[in-house]
Amino acid sequence: MYIAIIGCGVVGAAIAYELSQVPGLKITVFDQKPPAQASTGAALGVLMGIISHKTKGKAWRMREQSIATYSEWVPKLEAVSGRKIPFNRQGILMLLTPEEISKGESQWENLAAIRAKQGWQLEVWDTAKLKQACPQLNTEQITGAVYSPCDRQLDPTTLTLALVDAAMSNGVSFKFGVEVNGFSPLSMNSEEVCQYVETSAGKISVDKVIISAGLGSTGLTAQLNQKIDIRPVLGQAIHFHVGHALGNPDFQPAITGDDVHIVPCGAGIVPATDYWVGATVEFPNTEGYSLPPDVELLESVKQQAISFCPELKNATITRTWSGLRPRPEGRPAPIIEKLPGYSNILVATGHYRNGVLLAPATAVTIREMII
Repeated sequence: MYIAIIGCGVVGAAIAYELSQVPGLKITVFDQKPPAQASTGAALGVLMGIISHKTKGKAWRMREQSIATYSEWVPKLEAVSGRKIPFNRQGILMLLTPEEISKGESQWENLAAIRAKQGWQLEVWDTAKLKQACPQLNTEQITGAVYSPCDRQLDPTTLTLALVDAAMSNGVSFKFGVEVNGFSPLSMNSEEVCQYVETSAGKISVDKVIISAGLGSTGLTAQLNQKIDIRPVLGQAIHFHVGHALGNPDFQPAITGDDVHIVPCGAGIVPATDYWVGATVEFPNTEGYSLPPDVELLESVKQQAISFCPELKNATITRTWSGLRPRPEGRPAPIIEKLPGYSNILVATGHYRNGVLLAPATAVTIREMII
């Protein structure tokens, strides 16, 4: 069976790797850019699965599956690719402000009880416990925390490159710098069948096509008269150089509060001296086009991070960057389905802010749809 995957961000690379382990598949991945560009290259890689409020249904199952799968994937990918993937196994710490506590601490106690029944751990911390574990935090601004020891954070770019290496070692062909120009469908009963993918490097015969091109999926599906409307949501982030670990060097979880993340760089590989902080959420205009980065909004994120961790005020900002997240218009993220009207085209796109988190579960879902 000949399979074409269009798009090689973290989702496309994960699908390629998962399918490469199935005997009998001939897989080619196309992307007009090198791997891990676009939204993947800008992501912070915070995997908020267990600490999410999703407790049932597909949304929870995908999060749970992905968290479990990453623990299996990372050592395998490192062994095959020879790359060290920064993978923070020290969990995620969510800070609770007085406003959040007033809304009801019991919601977190209830979630912790649900997670315990599901086989996962969540801990609700008071201020004393928080001071002891993370002395770098300003507890005048924070009145408690929720600690999720089973959630993770990893470097999305290194992960994606390792997925490409591992898939390639299993026989997957990657065509970078190649643009997909169209499809050659053949009418067959009530549904059409795509027989060829037309690219800038020529035409390729296919049995299945998987569109995982993020924002590029809109144009591709429009060519097939089944346009999936995906809009760009811009996110900006900051790289701080501190020069040493904040707080306890032996306890460096990803910290999040009020939708602001403070992420140790290179966790599990090098001692913490640098931190990522982000990210803004900047919606497009009414026509669906992204707006220029909002300088004031990034400053607000920076100041919020400093209010949580005052020592960041003295750190050096080495760079700022931004990326566009693919958000489906008028429907939930992500979109993982057969493209309407076509018997052999699948879509795995529009993951919005959860592309890195849900990549493994998306790959497994696509494999189950194909096999």
